[in-house]
Amino acid sequence: MVDMGNGRSLGRRNKYVIALITAVISAVVLASCVMSTEEADAKSVVASFVEALNERDAAAAAAHTSYPNAAESAIQQMFDGLKPEDAQFDLTQFMDLGSDSGFFTVGAAWNFGEGKDWSYQVQGGVRHLSVGWRISWDPSILAPDLGNGRIVRYDRTDAAPPRIFDAAGALLMNEQTINAITLDPATMPDPVATTRRLAEVLEPVAPLVTADTMMADLAQKPGEQVTAVLLRDQDYLYLEEDLNIPGVVVIKTPKLITADRRITTPLLDPLRKVWQANRDATAGWAVHLVDPDGTLIPQAGFQGPPGPDIVATMDSRLQLAAEEAVVSVGTPASIIAIQPSTGAVLAAAQNNQAMEQGPITFQGLYPAGSNLDLIKKAAGLQKGVDPSSLSMEDIAKAGNQFGLGMNYNVPGLDHQTAVFTADQSGMNQVMNRKNEDLPAVTPFGMAMVAASIARGSAPAPMIVQGQPGTTEVAAQPLPANVTDQLRAMMRDNVVRGGASLLNGYPDLIGMNGASGDDRWFYGSRGDLAFAVLVADADGGDRAVKMTDMLFREMAKPAS
Repeated sequence: MVDMGNGRSLGRRNKYVIALITAVISAVVLASCVMSTEEADAKSVVASFVEALNERDAAAAAAHTSYPNAAESAIQQMFDGLKPEDAQFDLTQFMDLGSDSGFFTVGAAWNFGEGKDWSYQVQGGVRHLSVGWRISWDPSILAPDLGNGRIVRYDRTDAAPPRIFDAAGALLMNEQTINAITLDPATMPDPVATTRRLAEVLEPVAPLVTADTMMADLAQKPGEQVTAVLLRDQDYLYLEEDLNIPGVVVIKTPKLITADRRITTPLLDPLRKVWQANRDATAGWAVHLVDPDGTLIPQAGFQGPPGPDIVATMDSRLQLAAEEAVVSVGTPASIIAIQPSTGAVLAAAQNNQAMEQGPITFQGLYPAGSNLDLIKKAAGLQKGVDPSSLSMEDIAKAGNQFGLGMNYNVPGLDHQTAVFTADQSGMNQVMNRKNEDLPAVTPFGMAMVAASIARGSAPAPMIVQGQPGTTEVAAQPLPANVTDQLRAMMRDNVVRGGASLLNGYPDLIGMNGASGDDRWFYGSRGDLAFAVLVADADGGDRAVKMTDMLFREMAKPAS
């Protein structure tokens, strides 16, 4: 007989075993699922961190770290310090190290412009904390060796600055240290005593800086630092020992200035633009880690060779002669000289009254008046009509042959030559507000007229050798018979006309011009063309007299 009871017991035991095995398998599967979920959670935290970096969201990225406040500050500084054109972060590796930790690698690629790239990889850890998975905060997960108070920064780097030489090869401009002697109210216990003492120290080099003027400056800007005077190094070194005065600080700044302090011209700022373009073209770059003490630790970058020195067209001797001539009157005055054969601007001088109005030599438009008489004569000769019958369109077209209204693109130089009609581009921006009669010309424009007559065609003006101005449409040359007649008229004006004061210069040709109280003289002598303006003149021959003084100054031996 079969024992049915034992069979039932065996069946029950089998059921129990099967149930137990099923439970074990279910537990293993469940544990496996839990572990997979936790691993995904850890990786997703790192992925979210990387995504926030790509969005440059410092707060969102920092929220995935174990120390959000410190992380946000460091991440924000990284983006602010580097200011990239583009930055890309990628999670390149993730490893599960158990139920409560993981390891990851992130690749970073920064771009700061064409050819300026910085790439690297960093590593970090992620841990399961009471608040969930968090990236273990360490600044080095942002960039290699970051931490210990360091910051990261993108810097422009420059090689040795170029120098600017004049047409004769003499040093015209170079970068020098300018010392700003500054009054600091925060460290000045007695402003009256400080300003009085500083005025006494500055008197040998800056007699116009007085205690009263400094006190007035301080009163206008309560609590702010005020610059008393700017000194070149040689002047500063002479006074340095005496400048240890309470409330006086010295701020040193490199600046491109003239080697000869006597030279003051509206050409200086245009030459600075050319110089800066030279530096920009050869500038290098660097990514630095910066220690708390300011020590720079290079990470990436490149420094190219210095740019070439610059040769200006300026003739320093002629420039100084022009400066002596323009200060002979008490109203705004300007002299500009151009070499007809090359278009080189040899000199540009303004007196203080003109300087107060800006660079009028190149941008100051004044009513043309009789300055256009020769233009009208040339137009009439070419059209075979009486000049009085010409339209403004005819005059403007003829003016182009003399370089007027040609809109030359001269590297570094912002300028106007003439405005014939109110719809010409730029007229409202540059027109002298008290002289809105049209047509209008600038001293530069009239020097171009003189150079064009001397040459027979309009030269391409330039202020730097090898960088002539360009135009979309070249000026048409003047017919030879027209230039011959214009030159004869100008010579006759010097011999027996309104410029007879100058008839002692046998090779001079020139013409007077006038509009209201403004007086002009423009002409040429050999390979030198020029224009002279005396605005609001107190005499009809002021421009002629200034021209005579210019030539007499030019004849003096070099000092």
